[in-house]
Amino acid sequence: MLSNLWKRQAPQMVGIDVGSHEVKAILLSKTADGYKILSHAAVPLKKGAVNDHEIRDSEAVVDALKQIKRVLPKSTKYAAVAVSGSAVMTKVIFMDSALSEEEMEAQIEIEADNLIPYSLDEVNIDFETLSTNRTDPSKVDVLLSACRSENIDSLSDSLDAVNLEAKVVDVEGYALGRSFDMIAGQLPDGVSDKVVALVDIGANITTFSVVEHGETTFVREQAFGGEQFTQSILSFYGMTYEQAEKAKLEGELPRNYVFEVLSPFQTQLLQQIKRTLQIYCTSSGRDKVDHIVLCGGTSKLEGMTELMVNELGVHTIIADPFQGCLHADEAIKNHLQPQISKYMLACGLALRSYSEWRT
Repeated sequence: MLSNLWKRQAPQMVGIDVGSHEVKAILLSKTADGYKILSHAAVPLKKGAVNDHEIRDSEAVVDALKQIKRVLPKSTKYAAVAVSGSAVMTKVIFMDSALSEEEMEAQIEIEADNLIPYSLDEVNIDFETLSTNRTDPSKVDVLLSACRSENIDSLSDSLDAVNLEAKVVDVEGYALGRSFDMIAGQLPDGVSDKVVALVDIGANITTFSVVEHGETTFVREQAFGGEQFTQSILSFYGMTYEQAEKAKLEGELPRNYVFEVLSPFQTQLLQQIKRTLQIYCTSSGRDKVDHIVLCGGTSKLEGMTELMVNELGVHTIIADPFQGCLHADEAIKNHLQPQISKYMLACGLALRSYSEWRT
């Protein structure tokens, strides 16, 4: 079980975010006042290589990882990656606090057999002791997680091909929540007592992570992202996919595109975010979140933060870890500043190198 690894001291790991549009990687060192970027890379993937969080073209992914490996220090051996939350089954169970870890592990296998609709031979199981149960202090709450082995193996095999070991396989929503540490300094004082929603708008998936008192309490994914924006551009203006991507990135679009394409897409995106936040509020009993932090490749759309503030009445910013506790040499910072928000998930994975490993 992966939990056996958590007894050891965490090694330095490069955080690698395998998305449907590109593979992003970041390697961090710990400093007295935060973290410093040692290496970084973002390598585009050919369309369809990764779809619905599944690797469909392993050769294309391995080629991207080879390019990333070349920019990493030769001493880098380990990586932290993540699987989609939709691929992970979780359940909080209650167990006797007096049980040893070996006894817990035996009990977990019984619980997992009841939870998982697959043979246990087909899944990777993990568990984490959370806290003492509120209603019965003699018991502890334990989070049981399970993921199809094929989802993890495809990532591990791709890393193995470039001589990197997947030391940690996380869940994307929780990795995103961990990246909150990077941008807490961007938000007003007292944010540690507030509710912050991180919204990562990727190419095909928008990932939500709500952080309360520094802990991730809610994660969710919506099948909506920047790809829909690109499709609207190419269909509206008769472009090829490559032309639409280039026009989107370089701003070479007709003058009326704001009304014809951008505004309708932003309205759809807003509806997706609003719907998910309503689900969170219903489940938590809260009226709203205190802050929203947008990140991901589609987060910097013109006027997006203003739209969120006007429509949701919630303070909204674009993630910029350089305004938080992330540092870099001047050349790296100048290069990354305009696009650093898309590295948030990779940052959250890289931070596993410096978090306490649970037992």
